[in-house]
Amino acid sequence: MPDLSSIIKQQRMAVPLTLRELATAAGVSSSHIGRIERGERFPSANILRRIAKPLGFEENQLFILAGFLSPTPSDDTAEESGHTIPRLDPYVAKVLAGESVAMQRSAIGILFILNSLTKSVKKEQQY
Repeated sequence: MPDLSSIIKQQRMAVPLTLRELATAAGVSSSHIGRIERGERFPSANILRRIAKPLGFEENQLFILAGFLSPTPSDDTAEESGHTIPRLDPYVAKVLAGESVAMQRSAIGILFILNSLTKSVKKEQQY
């Protein structure tokens, strides 16, 4: 599967938009978008939200491609290669959008750990 930077660049070219046109539409500098497309920067949820519409994506599509949301619709989790992954609530995604990428990844990691602990406790209570 192509990486997120390649997908963003391919979609921009397919629309078609120049870097400058996408930057203007999204309110992001063209140099920042260029660094994302070259894989030098990983876009935050806030940047993904801003570039989604000009690129013709639904916001959630880019969040899934970036790994912020689970691709499998379910109540609160998804299965991926044998591991249960918690889905990120849309409200939580919006709140995290204003945070740095490092903070977003940390928060998602903490949510994953809490989800795992909750499942462990529920299993122990069943026995």
